[in-house]
Amino acid sequence: MKALSWPSPPPAFAVGQAAVWRLPLAWLGGLWLAILLIHHRDAAAMADIWWNSSTYGHCLFVLPIAGWLVWQRAPEIAAIVPRAWWPGLLIVAAGAGGWLLGQAAGVGIARHLGLVIMLQGAVVACLGPAVTRGLLFPLCYLWFLVPAGDVLVPPLQTITARMCMALLWLTGVPARIEGVFITIPNGYYEVAEACSGVKFLVAMIAYGALVANVCFRRAGRRMAFMAGAVAMPILANGVRAFGTIYVGHLTDGEVAGSFDHVVYGWFFFAFVLAATMALSWRFFDRGPYDRWLDAHALQPMPPLPERPARAAWIGGAVLALVLAPVGWSAAVAGQAAAVPSDIALPAVPGWTRVAEPRRHWWRPRFDGADARAIGHYRDGAGRMVDLAIVTYAAQAEGREIVGYGQGAVDPEGDWAWTDDSPAPPGGRAFRISAPGPVVREVATFYRVGDVVTGSEARVKLETLRARLLGGPQSAVAILVSAEQPGGRKSARPAIDAFLRALGPIETLADRAAGR
Repeated sequence: MKALSWPSPPPAFAVGQAAVWRLPLAWLGGLWLAILLIHHRDAAAMADIWWNSSTYGHCLFVLPIAGWLVWQRAPEIAAIVPRAWWPGLLIVAAGAGGWLLGQAAGVGIARHLGLVIMLQGAVVACLGPAVTRGLLFPLCYLWFLVPAGDVLVPPLQTITARMCMALLWLTGVPARIEGVFITIPNGYYEVAEACSGVKFLVAMIAYGALVANVCFRRAGRRMAFMAGAVAMPILANGVRAFGTIYVGHLTDGEVAGSFDHVVYGWFFFAFVLAATMALSWRFFDRGPYDRWLDAHALQPMPPLPERPARAAWIGGAVLALVLAPVGWSAAVAGQAAAVPSDIALPAVPGWTRVAEPRRHWWRPRFDGADARAIGHYRDGAGRMVDLAIVTYAAQAEGREIVGYGQGAVDPEGDWAWTDDSPAPPGGRAFRISAPGPVVREVATFYRVGDVVTGSEARVKLETLRARLLGGPQSAVAILVSAEQPGGRKSARPAIDAFLRALGPIETLADRAAGR
């Protein structure tokens, strides 16, 4: 039996390797510590999401996995002479710029991604191109530290609901769909956010990337495996949701719920993982003792000895790039002015303020708002409309006027988005549904700076502009909503009539913000 050992480093690198690594690693360790201290709030926010959100629990394993990947490559990497490399500053600058844009627009994912890119850029700047190429996959794997995936929830809900309907049709179960609500003769089901399968999809993507690198050498096989790793959880989640409804069709909703919790909680991800690996096993083409890289190919000739002064100015430049956007953001944020603590609801011609009627309870969700108010109005024809106004003096982490969980639909409540409807001028309109079913239409307007819009993307852009270049930092959300009357009649005529009587949205918004 042949003994296996790590390859010996080339003779040119065999002497004094430990000494040449001391200074670069010292600079890298110091810069990582400084970056994490400067951005400790974002680092803590990411860690809090990993620990408390089941969707991103897999992120807790990313750093240990990245460390293991580096350890696997360590014998070959040790044969490379590190050298500070100024183009790495461009990566740090990109991360710092991304962080600034995320801070200005109130987009947490952009700040978190910017933080990770700054850490990656520090590695490139301190250790140089040869080491970077050798550690390219472990460095890129750090992107999975960023808790990203909430944006996939609505499309995954829709895909799952459509798959359920197709499978119900194939099995002969009569069903009707409205948005993400599915009705069968003996039950009413919602493809909720927790049923979208996003938590297993994002975890499977991270796992698939690891397997693709560790178990495959050929690019074509890696891409095929990743395609399967994405498709399998989506398809399996559709089948799981259909199975829950089908069990409910054969029994009752209580049995279906128990079935769903057992399958979803204990067996689903294990089954998808095992099935994906079983189908791919015979195509693995990386041997257990294959070398990860060739140090001599990455660095055929040793570079000139590193000068401490050169490493120092590159390290100092990294630190300056990290600090610059923080200082700029703090200077602009100081321009924010307070908003009134109370919002006076307007008198609307032809409409009378009334006590809240006994209907299905609805409140929009805006975490961190400085002030909010909701009023209920009735006109002479008996039509009922709700008006909600929310103000922010300035937006920050946990205080964004648009974002996941913010707006007309509280993810922890009974209401769920159904579909969009024709937008009113300067706003956005959509229908939401609650068990019953109860249908409500909502028209939403945002006032940021001098712009009134219903587009969340436009809100982010205007927020970014104000926080980068200065100007009014306040933001206002105005929601006009009404429940659908009996039968299939629309609530939209009541909303449109109320908006006409209400007058310009920008006037109401500026008054609420004290402008």
